[in-house]
Order: sequence, then structure tokens, then C-alpha cells
Amino acid sequence: MAAQTYFHLHSLRCLPVPLKIQNPQNQTHRFKRNPVVCKLRVAVIGGGPAGSSAAEALATGGIETFLFERSPATAKPCGGAIPLCMLDEFSIPLNLIDRRVTQMRIVSPSNLVVDFGKTLKPHEFIAMLRREVLDSFLRQRAESSGANLLKALVTNLVVPTSSLEPYVIHYTMDNCQHQLAVDAIIGADGANSRVAKSIKAGNYTTAIAFQERIKLPEDKMGYYENLAEMYIGNDVSPDFYAWVFPKCDHVAVGTGTVCSKSNIKSLQHAIRARVKPKIEGGKVIKVEAHPIPEHPRPVRVRGRVALVGDAAGYVTKCSGEGIYFAAKSGRICGEAIVKASEGGESMINEDDLKREYLRKWDDKYFTTFKFLDVLQKVFYGNNAAREALVELCGDEYVQRMTFDSYLYKKLASGNRWEDAKMVMNTISSLVRCNIMGREVEASAQKILSRV
Repeated sequence: MAAQTYFHLHSLRCLPVPLKIQNPQNQTHRFKRNPVVCKLRVAVIGGGPAGSSAAEALATGGIETFLFERSPATAKPCGGAIPLCMLDEFSIPLNLIDRRVTQMRIVSPSNLVVDFGKTLKPHEFIAMLRREVLDSFLRQRAESSGANLLKALVTNLVVPTSSLEPYVIHYTMDNCQHQLAVDAIIGADGANSRVAKSIKAGNYTTAIAFQERIKLPEDKMGYYENLAEMYIGNDVSPDFYAWVFPKCDHVAVGTGTVCSKSNIKSLQHAIRARVKPKIEGGKVIKVEAHPIPEHPRPVRVRGRVALVGDAAGYVTKCSGEGIYFAAKSGRICGEAIVKASEGGESMINEDDLKREYLRKWDDKYFTTFKFLDVLQKVFYGNNAAREALVELCGDEYVQRMTFDSYLYKKLASGNRWEDAKMVMNTISSLVRCNIMGREVEASAQKILSRV
């Protein structure tokens, strides 16, 4: 029945069959892999950086590829920062960059300001892009590489009960219902992934990010020519940070939180209040909100389905960065399928995906994600710790280590003596700021008691 359904859905589609070889005694043996009579067919659900990068890798490697994107004209709300290494690694044209940020300003709860960027070399910067521009470019490149781009909404995914049955995708395109049978699926459909639900990949904690795009008067926009700002404090977020990021002709002003989602508009009002003199006279041109995963899903591979990007939970703590890791996970997963299927000639299975995709991903990035998780727990828990964080950011060694790690996506190797000093300075700052925090709180209580 499964085979009949398969051929009914796609008369040109061929089921995987076991390869049989004859030995001299005329005994039949099964080859260790299941080749397919025609090329392996893979569907990628979601056309953001993760999905487009996966589709490009698949199509380039000879896989019959279908890339589903329901709304090509829209984009996920996002700060839009990408590291320097991504420009070369993913061949991103420089004309897509809106702003080259060479200065980060971090502002503490008490409005202590530290300029972050003293150690940048002349050629180094943080690239700021609009997601609608970047995503469109990556999708078009995947299509040029041979992927079939479908402007369609996936409505259901039928999971097979046998390794020889296809996955059947139900989708709506041009107001008509369609079905597509495929051998494997890459879920790149974001934090609220339908693919993840279909394979029972489990839930994860999410933050909410809220931002307004504000078009500023020309003189005020000039202030943000190459500057991005981060604000921390309980007023703007109890467990994350708020931001002002420059775009082509406007700024993105926003905040995020895990534990106070119901108060997100109040937190947004607070960041607007803190930057009021800098954005006064600006006009809100767009309001955006979206969930951000806080940790990887319990299951990222099941059967012949793999999750990448936000669907897999690949957003770093502390910084909330996701674009690079989305694109990287998509590419690694696509290349893994190409390798495991021998260029689309053989069927793949769950073990292949775990070996060629998950193991490589975890070996490369597990330490980075855990390190940033620890940093967020240490420095974002209360205002005293946030003051300590800003104080530490004034140290040039801290800045160099931070930027080197961010720009080139690897934990920077430092000097042992400087590392030891940094640890001691961190402890000293935390102790000092906690003492100051208690004193400030006590003074505030005394003042309030007199009112």
C-alpha cells in the first residue's frame, strides 16, 4: 500500500530497493547500503539561512532538492548581525551589508558606559544586514544551484512506519492542495517548527524578542553610522539585554526575555525611555516579535529527518546569536546527506545523520554553546552582576578575546597569565559590584522609608 501511494503521488519517483549481488555459489546477499533507483529526494522546510544553506549543499552535491518557503517576501525579526568569517565562508556579497559596525557601546544599569571595539583591526567589523535581503540572496543561490524553490505552506507531514516508505508532505501552493513524497527531510522552519512536532522532537524553553524599526532624522542616524548599543538592567530585561542596532536607513530598537514574556511591551517601553534623546523624532516603520530557542531540542534527528537552525535550538546564550549557526548547521547537514548517500545514489538512515551531522556539529560547537550558557547565568542574573560585566568589558584583553571569538567563531586562545588575571578581575568585579549593589539597595530602602 505504501509503495502504491508513493507511485500514485509521483509516478517518476522510485522506491529504494536493496541491492543484490551474486557470489560464486549463487547465493544472494544484501549489500550493506540501500541504493535508490533514481536520485535521493530531500525536502527542506524553511527558506531562511539554515534551510537555504542546506538546500544549496544538497543540490550542489547531486541530490534532488525541494526548498519550501511560505513567505519569501517577509523575514524573521532579527538584529541582523553576522560575524566577519561568515562573509568569506558563505560568499556573502559586500553590497548586502547595511552597516559596518566598528564600535559596540555597552551601558550598565547605572548608565556606566564602556566602548567595546578598541582592539579591532582596520579590516575588522561586525556586518549588519536586513534579514529580508540576506534570506532572499541565499534562497536564490540555492535555486541557482539546482534546488526547486516552492512558495508554499507545509500543512502536514506524514511520517512512514517503515524504512522503505517515503515521507509525504502536504502543502498549499497557489490556493491548491498538493502532496510530495520524499526520502528525507531537513526541518529549518524555526522555533515553532512543524517538522519538529511531526517527529516528536520534544519541546524547549524559548525567549521572546521584540523590536521596533525606527526611521530616524538624518542627524540622529549619523550617530549610529558605525555604532551598535547594548543596554542591560532589570528595567529593560530581567535575564537578557536590550539593543539599538543600525540598519540601512533606520535602527532596530528591541529587547528580549525568557522569564518575563508577559511584560515584553513594558520592557520595550523601558529601552525606548533609556535611548529617548537619541531616537527622538523617529518614526516607527515596523514592529516585530519572534521566539528564540534557549537550548537545543531533546531530539534533533529521528529517522530520516534532521533539524537545523532555530528548529534545532542553535541560538547562543548571552548574545542571542543565531544567523551564522543556522547557516552553518544547514550546510553541515546538507553535506552530511550528500556524503552518506554517496551523492544521492544510496538511501540514508538515522545512524548516518547522527554520525555525519550531529557528531560533527557537537564536536565543533558544544563547548562554545556551554561556555556562553555559563556566562549568561553568571552575568545576567541581577544588576550587580551586570555592573561587573560592563566593568570587565573595559579591559582591552577581554575585548580582544571576545571579538576574536565572535568574529571568527572559535574560542580564542589567549595568554595564560592574562587569562589568570581576567579570572581574578572577574571575581573581584563580581564581589565589588555585589557589595555596591547591596549598599545602593539599602540606601534606596532608607529613602523610601522616609517618604
